[in-house]
Amino acid sequence: METRKAAFSGSWYPESASECERQIKGFLTDTGIEKITDRKFKGGIVPHAGWYFSGAIACNVIQRLIQESLPEVMLIFGMHLHPESPCYIMDQGAWETPFGDIAIHTDLARELAGRFPFQVETTDRCHPDNTIELQLPFLKYFSKEIQIVPMGVPPAKIALDIGRTAAKMATERGLNTRVLGSTDLTHYGTNYGFTPQGTGPSAVEWAKNQNDRRIIDSMLDMDPEAVIKQSRKHQNACCAGAAAAAITAARQLGAATGEKLAYASSYDKSPGDSFVGYAGILF
Repeated sequence: METRKAAFSGSWYPESASECERQIKGFLTDTGIEKITDRKFKGGIVPHAGWYFSGAIACNVIQRLIQESLPEVMLIFGMHLHPESPCYIMDQGAWETPFGDIAIHTDLARELAGRFPFQVETTDRCHPDNTIELQLPFLKYFSKEIQIVPMGVPPAKIALDIGRTAAKMATERGLNTRVLGSTDLTHYGTNYGFTPQGTGPSAVEWAKNQNDRRIIDSMLDMDPEAVIKQSRKHQNACCAGAAAAAITAARQLGAATGEKLAYASSYDKSPGDSFVGYAGILF
C-alpha cells in the first residue's frame, strides 16, 4: 500500500510515537476541557493549529468520538479553500502517522469520487495540509483499525451535499461512521490583515466573545448554511466548508444538538496583537 508522507511531524506535532503519546496523555488531563453530557456523539469540530496551541482541544474531541463507539471509518473534512475552489479527496493508499499508517477506506472514497467533481490526490501528488494531518495521530492512537476518507471542501453548497451523501453512503454500507470538520476560528491581527477593532485587550475580547461566539453558536445550532454565511461576513472560520460538511454529515447520522467541549485562543499561550481562536464541539 502506497503511503502519503507526513509533512508536519517534527514541527507542528512530535515526530516520534513516544513523544506523541506523552503529549496525548497530558492533553487528556487538560483543565480547559469542559464537562459535557455522557452520550455517544456522531461528529465534531476540531482546530488544527500546532499541538502546542490547540492539540488538547482536538485530542479530547477525537477521544470522545472514538473510544466510546469504536467507529470503522472517519469522514474527515478540511483544507483551506475559498468558495470557488475545487473539492479534493484521497481515494486509495494510506497516510503516515507516528503510530503507523492510517488507511483510506478505498471503496467509500472511490464511490464519492465518482459522484462529485473531486480532484483526486495521490500519495505523491497532493497539497501539504495541516487541517487533516494534525488529527491523524489522534485517530490512530485511539483506534489502530480505523480507516479514513479525507476530503477538502470549499465554503459552498457542494460541501453540504458531499457531507450528507458521504454519511448516507457509509450508513448504507453498514459502516459504523463518525465525522470530523477541521477549522480554526477568527484570525485576528496585522499578521492576517484583519483588525476591525484595532489592537489591545478590547480587540482580544471582541474576537473571543463576539466574533468567535457568533460562529460557535451557529455550529452548536447545527446550522451549516449559517456557518458558511458567518465565515464570509465576519471572517471567523478559515475552513467553514469543512465545518459545514461535518455538521451536515452528523445530522445525516442522527445528531440533533451540539455541545461545546472547549474554547481557547493562541493569545492564551502567546499574547500579542495577532492571534487565532479554537473551538472543540461535539454533535
